[in-house]
Amino acid sequence: MASSSKTLGATLTAASPATAADAAGRAPVRSLSGLLPFLRPYRGRIALAGLFLLMAALSTLVVPLALRSLIDQGFVAADPGERVMALREHFLALFGVGAALGLFSALRFYMVSWLGERVTADLRNAVYAHVLRQSPAFFETTQTGEVLSRLTTDTTLVQAVVGSSLSLGLRNTVMGLGAMVMLVITNPTVMTQVLGILVLVVLPSVYVGRRVRRLSRASQDRVADSSAIAAEVLNAIPVVQSYTQEQREADRFARSTENAFDTARRRTRVRAHLVGFIITATFGALLWGLYQGTEAVVRGDISAGHLGQTVVYVILLVGSVAVLSEVYGDLLRAAGATERLMELLASRSPVAEPAAPLALPAAAGGSALQLERVHFHYPSRPERAALEQVSFTVRPGETVALVGPSGAGKSTVFQLLLRFYDTQQGSVTLDGVPVQQLGLAELRERIGIVPQDSTIFSTDAMENIRYGRPQASDAEVIAAAKAAFAHDFITALPQGYATFLGERGVRLSGGQRQRIAIARAILKNPPLLLLDEATSALDAQSERMVQAALEAAMTGRTTLVIAHRLATVQRADRILVLDQGRIVEEGNHADLVARGGLYARLAQMQFEVEAPQR
Repeated sequence: MASSSKTLGATLTAASPATAADAAGRAPVRSLSGLLPFLRPYRGRIALAGLFLLMAALSTLVVPLALRSLIDQGFVAADPGERVMALREHFLALFGVGAALGLFSALRFYMVSWLGERVTADLRNAVYAHVLRQSPAFFETTQTGEVLSRLTTDTTLVQAVVGSSLSLGLRNTVMGLGAMVMLVITNPTVMTQVLGILVLVVLPSVYVGRRVRRLSRASQDRVADSSAIAAEVLNAIPVVQSYTQEQREADRFARSTENAFDTARRRTRVRAHLVGFIITATFGALLWGLYQGTEAVVRGDISAGHLGQTVVYVILLVGSVAVLSEVYGDLLRAAGATERLMELLASRSPVAEPAAPLALPAAAGGSALQLERVHFHYPSRPERAALEQVSFTVRPGETVALVGPSGAGKSTVFQLLLRFYDTQQGSVTLDGVPVQQLGLAELRERIGIVPQDSTIFSTDAMENIRYGRPQASDAEVIAAAKAAFAHDFITALPQGYATFLGERGVRLSGGQRQRIAIARAILKNPPLLLLDEATSALDAQSERMVQAALEAAMTGRTTLVIAHRLATVQRADRILVLDQGRIVEEGNHADLVARGGLYARLAQMQFEVEAPQR
């Protein structure tokens, strides 16, 4: 099913942008039409579910006819024995109708429940896969909690509609229409009056329904706000507790949930008025028809069995309208949830795959890099350039360090190399090929990175390192861990490499997490290695060990190093000094110190700080 989910997601995202723009003005059915690409692969099962639904509805509509036959014909025979036999036959017929109703209802329930679970799973997979392919620009404006809310709460509402409410709505629509047709056939004059009254009921219901849908969308948005707060705070729980802000954060979350409750309360109140109005008005209209039918029996125009049939059809029609009013409210809520999901799927990453990606040449001794007159600003900060007219070349196998104060643009260079963003001006090339003409997977396969903040996944140590190359053997993983000087502390863990490291690696120290990340990059064995403060979390002894491991890992490949600790970059072939998005100095450590520029001042400040520690 994974491949079908990808196809569904691709189909939907191709069709979504135009439809997402006018989501706020849609009718519920039109909003729910966004689910059609997810339903289309299961047309056969939908047809079976529709058949079982129709058979169950028809079985229900047969009950009044069997009841009329029982009343009018079961008591006709004068002989008591014949009367008993006639009654027995009619009751057996009623039981047969009930058995058919039970069978078809069970089959319908299974089919629609299966569809609800399957479509919801496909929808979650498509949304999650789509979000994973968004560039970092997407997450600059979208909170993680918001995405999680749409993946859970919104898809649960969709599941309730596809797997239950929609089926109930269709079944009761068939039964209601069937009962109405039978009533019109048996009492055309009276039921024509009743139908006129029902039209007057529907018109205000449609108007109120639009308000319910708007409130449903707002309610989902408020729930998402609460989820975003919770996700943010729980990911920063040590900071919250160290600053004793537990009560403040609990109050902030409580205010958010109260806002969600108030919105839900308004939605529920409007929906309750809608349901009450529909049921009361419909019941009153049908009672009028029933009263007219009773008078017809008194006049002798129809039989008692005919009246019994009419009563049951009236009950079916009233019951159907009552269920449909509830289903309509569910559809309105699901319409709001579907709009939110479709908007998420309609989002487009500014970093797109090229239509005809070029192939990279072999990089035996490392990759060659070139940045030429690069100008870039982050989408969320368009008024300030992160890089301005930056140009430099890195030869295969060369180690180049990027140095400068915070905010100088060093990490931005890494982001552009990985093509998390595209430049506004200038070009970035890898092995002579512009990165914008490379497939994202091929580009990133050539690059290994050790970030400043090491990411540890909620799994064991073996799998965390193997993340760098999923097909690697256990022996290769252990070899990478040894090269990163991580083997000793991993084997000292309770279950060694099989030890669960906890969420975000909470069971490890900062230095241990960093060495896991270094082992992951070593295992990947890329021709281009990016080190972003790779030894920042290590003590002096660990730094010396890992520095030796990194130097071995850098052999035979191109390496870019970002470091504030200048001892890390002294062995680099070249040092590029950045300040306010521009390259202001270039050379080796000794030359740059001798010039007395920015690099020399940074070195002097650092050595003054480190001197007392010695």
